[in-house]
Amino acid sequence: MSDRRLAAAAAALLAIEDPTEAERVGARAGEVAARLGEPAGAAVRAGAGVLDMAARLLAGRPLAALAPAERDWVCGTVAARGGGQLLEVLKIPMLLAAGSERLTRAAPGTQVAPAHRAGRVRPDPPLDCTNARDWPSSTTADAVVIGSGAGGAMAARTLARSGARVVIVEAGRRYTTAEFRHRAPLDRFLDLYADDRGAGPHGNRGITIAVGRPPVLLVTGCGVGGTTLVNSGTCYRPPDRVVTRWRQPFGIDMDGFGALLDDVERTLRVAQAPLDILGRNGLIALAGARELGWRAAPLQRNAPGCGGCCQCAVGCPRGAKNGVHRSALPQACEAGARIVTHGWAQRVLTEPWLGGRRRAAGVRALRPDGSALEILAPTVVVAAGALQTPLLLRRSGLAGHPGIGCGLAIHPAVSVAGRFREPVVSWSGVLQSVGIEELHDQGILIEATASPPGMNSFVLPGVGRALRHELDRTDRLAFLGAMIGDAPSGAVHGRRRCVVRYQVADQDGARLRTAIVAMGRVLFAAGAREVLSGLPGRPPARNVGDLAGIVASAPLTALHVAAFHPTGSARMGADPQQCPVDQAGRLRGADGVWIADASVLPTCPEVNPQLTIMAMALAVAGRAASGAAPTAQ
Repeated sequence: MSDRRLAAAAAALLAIEDPTEAERVGARAGEVAARLGEPAGAAVRAGAGVLDMAARLLAGRPLAALAPAERDWVCGTVAARGGGQLLEVLKIPMLLAAGSERLTRAAPGTQVAPAHRAGRVRPDPPLDCTNARDWPSSTTADAVVIGSGAGGAMAARTLARSGARVVIVEAGRRYTTAEFRHRAPLDRFLDLYADDRGAGPHGNRGITIAVGRPPVLLVTGCGVGGTTLVNSGTCYRPPDRVVTRWRQPFGIDMDGFGALLDDVERTLRVAQAPLDILGRNGLIALAGARELGWRAAPLQRNAPGCGGCCQCAVGCPRGAKNGVHRSALPQACEAGARIVTHGWAQRVLTEPWLGGRRRAAGVRALRPDGSALEILAPTVVVAAGALQTPLLLRRSGLAGHPGIGCGLAIHPAVSVAGRFREPVVSWSGVLQSVGIEELHDQGILIEATASPPGMNSFVLPGVGRALRHELDRTDRLAFLGAMIGDAPSGAVHGRRRCVVRYQVADQDGARLRTAIVAMGRVLFAAGAREVLSGLPGRPPARNVGDLAGIVASAPLTALHVAAFHPTGSARMGADPQQCPVDQAGRLRGADGVWIADASVLPTCPEVNPQLTIMAMALAVAGRAASGAAPTAQ
């Protein structure tokens, strides 16, 4: 796809009249799409081509040759004749590219606004990291942990503190606070979520499109620290009803889980977000909830020293967010654990054992150049995450249980925006600041959630000059997001490339609609003039009744749904027919192989899950430690 067509699409969709600006935005959008990989890249390239072809058929000339009014007419005609979904797909990379361009112009030479560069920066803690290219081709250990995210970090710390020689194998690389501080948010986003240059034959992509109606954008982080590098820092304990559900019927011993959560909270230094850094986006959420009499409060977060720069999702530029790369992993390394970066775990090595079973023998990993290294060990803890753990087990010949890859829940989310008379500047303040729990008993958790500077992820309505008008007024928008506790209706397929199928269950679709209206109620109660539903082709709502009607009339496929918390693809439980992992965390049929990540959670935890994952990993690793005694040197 030529840059000229992308530039023309940018000019048409965003009403950019300056050809140089259109070229920059189009080129940037092409880069975004290319880094996101297929099918996103193909969709954007095809979309720009189709829009150009439509211009030729409707106006008799290429899109690039049309005047602004003619471009608007072409886009409007395409939308009216069934091409609205095509335009919505094109808008996403174009809006990201345009936002990045505006941010660069606002703070030339700095890439991030000066306010976000101010404040004390915490130094990066020491970590024993070795690039896979420098790691020997054959070594031994007492235990190998695959993955350095929330589960892997806690498992490694537990095993190392027990005296075991522990090696952590991580496909991504280590990021420094300096990198986060001096690079634009969009550049960091592309590295952290869509890095196609990492270890393994297909890179370390952190963005997956779940196939279904509607399709769902699934986002996970890539790097030392896993998704804790890029999550919002929100720290919820699982609700009592979830803990009870896991106790029965799944048969998991949850009696000591509270003490494990206490340990995790101390590790992460969890505390409530102070009011003075919430920003207006959070304060508006509190005001609306207070007006309605709904339960709401600033969120508990693992971000001591947070300055409210709204960049949690692209790496904290002050080192204030206390992800596992700043807490559990340094503690694991202090106890003797070592981390191999850029090492893509190709397979868990096993050997024959009693009764036709297999037992762990180590891990084989690939370097970026395709060469292999092997770490031999009698204990292997798999913590590659709910989307990658099933693939690794299949590559290892350990996916004989039919439950591997099934039972996926994703905690799907929708968002709305409210327009206010006065500036909100949602990107100034804590990215995810306030929790509204009034409907949580119904499985709906509302959180005030903004986007990093220049990276508005909310799909604004309209095309052409109408969209440009919306873009020019984003500083007056406040944003809320809502997640629902969903049924385990997804599945993870594949051996090397992750393919997710997920169909929103009927009851979950109804709750997503309820969530949109509930968020609108909060925003109207706080004084919003109108609410944008995020539904394509729908006008802004002027009151709650308008919004309810808009939501009720829209098909489920029109919803923009994203998800950040995949769980349950290798469920833990007592029933050997239903659960591939036993209630202790052992993979059934393979001695010495343990699972300690989000994939073992039997159902959706109904909250941001990092505390839950880390506590469960503590429980699993504590049991695994008894079988990972130090070997003779």
